[in-house]
Amino acid sequence: MTMNHQTSPLSHRPAGFFRKLFSLSALTAFLLTGNACAGNGSPRPSASPVADIYEGLPFEMPRVERPTFPELEADITDFGAKNDGITLNTRAINDAIRSVSQKGGGTVIIPEGIWLTGPIELLSNVNLHTEKNALVLFTDDFEAYPIIETSFEGLNTRRCQSPISARNAENIAITGDGVFDGSGDSWRPVKKSKLTASQWKALVQSGGVVDNDIWYPTPGSLKGAQACKEFNNPEGIETDEEWNEIRPWLRPVLLSIAQCKKVLLKGVTFKNSPSWCLHPLSCEHVTIDNVKVFNPWYSQNGDALDLESCTNAVITNCIFDAGDDAICLKSGKDEDGRKRGEPCQNVIVRNNIVLHGHGGFVVGSEMSGGVRNIYVADCTFLGTDVGLRFKSTRGRGGVVEGIYIDRIQMINIPYEPLLFDLFYGGKAAGEETEDDLQGRMKAEIPPVTEETPAFRNIHISNVTCKGAGRSMFFNGLPEMPIDNVTISDVTISDAKQGIVISQARNVTLENVHIGTPGEAMQIKNAQDIRVDGQTYQNPGPKAMPVKM
Repeated sequence: MTMNHQTSPLSHRPAGFFRKLFSLSALTAFLLTGNACAGNGSPRPSASPVADIYEGLPFEMPRVERPTFPELEADITDFGAKNDGITLNTRAINDAIRSVSQKGGGTVIIPEGIWLTGPIELLSNVNLHTEKNALVLFTDDFEAYPIIETSFEGLNTRRCQSPISARNAENIAITGDGVFDGSGDSWRPVKKSKLTASQWKALVQSGGVVDNDIWYPTPGSLKGAQACKEFNNPEGIETDEEWNEIRPWLRPVLLSIAQCKKVLLKGVTFKNSPSWCLHPLSCEHVTIDNVKVFNPWYSQNGDALDLESCTNAVITNCIFDAGDDAICLKSGKDEDGRKRGEPCQNVIVRNNIVLHGHGGFVVGSEMSGGVRNIYVADCTFLGTDVGLRFKSTRGRGGVVEGIYIDRIQMINIPYEPLLFDLFYGGKAAGEETEDDLQGRMKAEIPPVTEETPAFRNIHISNVTCKGAGRSMFFNGLPEMPIDNVTISDVTISDAKQGIVISQARNVTLENVHIGTPGEAMQIKNAQDIRVDGQTYQNPGPKAMPVKM
């Protein structure tokens, strides 16, 4: 590992500066096209066969199966839909989907125009295909979204029905060139700190209520927030009347696909989600290819993609711009997640770009069912708060292992390009004080039980990052240190701080270059830390610098 003290003039530029250096068209040129699939499921010629995404895979997994559809087509206008942006087309769109599914399957076509609608339910053997210049706009009428039993943030709870949903379906797809807008600005609370003064003034004047410098769209939304002791699942709400009162707080994910098999999302754009955007849950054989997700950077819980407890999935050629984590793998939270017992496994993430997000690629914090056999390669992160983000906390349980990450490019990462945080407190990077973190770390050390999370056997190589806060931070649990991590061929330049490794063991760094004005690396409460063939031990709490 080497360290230099040179500072690039670009390191002092704001995040937006870097983003302006790249147009979307130029960025997309970096992507492999994959094996594109037409609206009716038939293959199109491509520059790279789908088999390429399995090249160099460090574990065995089956090829992900894609859905195929009969030639039957139905246009939503044949069922009475109107593209005037005024007519509510909920019944017409769902009638078209139901008709095609009952006839054995096919393609439902959404033509050019603005299609106002309530919740859409996708059924087996249906491809919902959007033509170019088609905009599906979901109504901002809260009453249009029934309150249902579901899972959110890894817990069994109640939320409003999602704008797009499918449950226990097989052989389904959403394809084409259209846009789905979730009208999320009508649902989401907004923090004053995330807006300019003029934006905040305009928001407050638009209506809603303000509490502790957070704007809520309705009093019911504020009441729902006040009922949440941890994260976003309310407690103490018992009667249907009470649930209905906080309906605006029960923000749905834009796309909820649960217990489905052979799922394809291709070509379409999803934006402005009420909470998370794309949420496949307990699905098998999931393909997400050439999809774009755009959420405002201030969007609370505005994750781009949360792949939860899914088996056999590929995520390729996508562009994500998120208000929270971008590409995130989960498997349930605490007892609910352990009881479900479904790991997120056999996942390939290749050739994707993240323009903004709390994390570019993320595991956790809801990972109680485990995460394993994950391959991430050929991805670019531009100005994400953290690059590669692994997070959990006591009480989760679950094992994260068999993670392979290769060929990642990053610029202007204000916090860590690589972060392991086993004391995660639910806040975004930069929102939590050092005192908050230290307070949790000083808690009494518990015994190892099924509630103890474990992160091990993680391998990261060929990473380049220009502009960073702290280069890397390993913060494991004293009762369960981060174990067996290899990092090789990594260059991080223009970093404000070097590497800190704490509560970890069996960490190997080879050919790692850190450009920072301070110490290149410090270790504490760590054992068997190998740097370019030399082993270091420091079981004590006082940081020991490692000079190269």
